[in-house]
Amino acid sequence: MTPYARRGVHGQTVEVLARRILGGEIPEGATLDLVALQSELDVSLTALRESLKVLAAKGMVDARQKRGTFVRIRAEWNLLDVDVLRWQFEGGRTSEADEALLQNLAEVRAIIEPAAVRLAAARRTDADLAALDGALDAMGEGGDAAHAVEADLAFHRALLAATHNELLERMEMVIESGLAHRDRIVHSAPHSEDPVPAHRAVLDAVRDRDPRAAENAMRALLDQAGRDLDRLGDADDADTAHTAHTADDAGDRHVPDATEGSRSQ
Repeated sequence: MTPYARRGVHGQTVEVLARRILGGEIPEGATLDLVALQSELDVSLTALRESLKVLAAKGMVDARQKRGTFVRIRAEWNLLDVDVLRWQFEGGRTSEADEALLQNLAEVRAIIEPAAVRLAAARRTDADLAALDGALDAMGEGGDAAHAVEADLAFHRALLAATHNELLERMEMVIESGLAHRDRIVHSAPHSEDPVPAHRAVLDAVRDRDPRAAENAMRALLDQAGRDLDRLGDADDADTAHTAHTADDAGDRHVPDATEGSRSQ
């Protein structure tokens, strides 16, 4: 699951097409007009076909005789691919599909991380603790959203590494894509809970080699993460309702009564 190298025109073409498909601009089942895309994107037909091969390898497109190249149904996409996850969340948007995927990833984390941290508590080394301490220190330094995101990712990456299980360590590429997007949303907004105490509780339990306490602390941390997202969702709903209400009030003030015109004459 090595991330796709974004290089030159070829890499840009892959990402443009991927984001259009993931965002629904090119819907499932649609047949691609390669000539039109070649002209629009100003690339050679060879470069376009090579880009589509990348997406085909990720289950997003396919080609058939008499039908041409088409978008496969979402159920056939490799949603665990690190690039597909990254493309899904890029662009700063949070569509319904993004929100559903975030919820799915939250459920995956709830299954994986509490069990993983039990192993980390039993197997951690001094080097693992040093990596976790460093990530927690960085988290406590404050700074901008980008710094907070990287510190959080480093902590969870170090936790998975502390399991000393190669397959669990690889899960970081799945978890990190969703976690990074969640963190960017949460850390860019005011009034989110301080993440340091919850992470410190996890680290303390791992340091004490207490698997049960580590699992409980991780579940509490994930509960906090869920509250942060729920709080942002409630704020967005409130802003939407306020905007709609304000617009209605403005409309009420400016739409004249049916008899108003005759009274003013």
